[in-house]
Amino acid sequence: MGLRSLVLESSDSLRVTGFAFLTWANGWKALDALGIGDSIRQQHELLQGLVATSTISGLPTAQISFTNAQGKSGEGHEVRSVGRKLLLETLGNELPLGTIRYSSKVVLIEEDGYSKLVHLADGSIIKTKVLIGCDGVNSVVAKWLGLPEPTFIGRATIRGLATYDEDELGHGFGSSFLQLFGNGCRSGFVPCNKKTVHWFFQYNSSIHEKIEEEPTKLKQFVLNNLGKPPKGVISIVEKTGLESIISSPLRTRWPWKVLRGDINKRNVCVAGDALHPMTPDLGQGACSALEDGVVLARCLGQALLMSREQTGSIFDSDKDKDKDEEEEYSRIEEGLDRFAKERSWRSFELITTSYLMGSIQQCSGKVFNIIRDKFLSPYLAGMLLKKAEFDCGKL
Repeated sequence: MGLRSLVLESSDSLRVTGFAFLTWANGWKALDALGIGDSIRQQHELLQGLVATSTISGLPTAQISFTNAQGKSGEGHEVRSVGRKLLLETLGNELPLGTIRYSSKVVLIEEDGYSKLVHLADGSIIKTKVLIGCDGVNSVVAKWLGLPEPTFIGRATIRGLATYDEDELGHGFGSSFLQLFGNGCRSGFVPCNKKTVHWFFQYNSSIHEKIEEEPTKLKQFVLNNLGKPPKGVISIVEKTGLESIISSPLRTRWPWKVLRGDINKRNVCVAGDALHPMTPDLGQGACSALEDGVVLARCLGQALLMSREQTGSIFDSDKDKDKDEEEEYSRIEEGLDRFAKERSWRSFELITTSYLMGSIQQCSGKVFNIIRDKFLSPYLAGMLLKKAEFDCGKL
């Protein structure tokens, strides 16, 4: 929108570790608003639908079509699994040279009149009109705002990426998102393209600390607990290299603390996982962060562009300059207030739905397994599409 910004990245390079994001229709609307949707589409297969299967009986419990299911617009749902590395590199390449400053870990935030002083670990200090915390679940900015730290929920997830060589035929897995449930575990297998499949395995984490640093044990743990999976699932896990397996505990910010807490204060706000850390059961973590970016740019951009048009760059006196700074500060605050109002309820809804879905899907017990597989499975599958029917709008 023509406004200069600076991205402070704590790592010494673009962090492209990780595997893939399940990107739903709402995520594609955000990517299109940024102008990069088409270039990413060309490198990822369109998923045709979802099949939910019980690993206890080995039988399908629900099946939905993405391409034939009509959303609010009357069209089918666009769903693809997008490689994390490609997405971040595409976003980074769109930025003006010098926008990202690496090795810039924020350690302290101070007030300085209408501005904020951001202290970095290397001793340098940056003065800014607006501070946006997109610094994840351990956000320094969220702590400064007074938001409580995310809570560990007693579950963990193992993620992997199976990659097939150029001389191999490919995974032959089709183009559907496969979900598996049973015995307190939940897993999913999603093709990114003909050569790669992203998968996850979620479980109650009483043993997490014992195996999280050992990929060999993580892989064997998954293979031992898949129950009765459909054909091809075992071979995908076996194909996954040890360097492509990671594990992490799951944390969330309780939804009422998003509504009642301060996600913005004066000229400071949070977005992405710093705002709404949630369990991955809806697959909306990355998509909702993209939504945040578009909504925030629109709300904040309007305030700053209005300020630029009204004040220009010439001041008759220091008094006029102080007045203009005060008015700009007020517009920034109003813009961030609009962002907070627009995103608080959406964040509340996603956090709540995701947590409840995961709790239901990972419950164990004979009676509950029957209820889930026979009655709840189609509803839970449909909920994935329902929560993706959101349009963040244009810039």
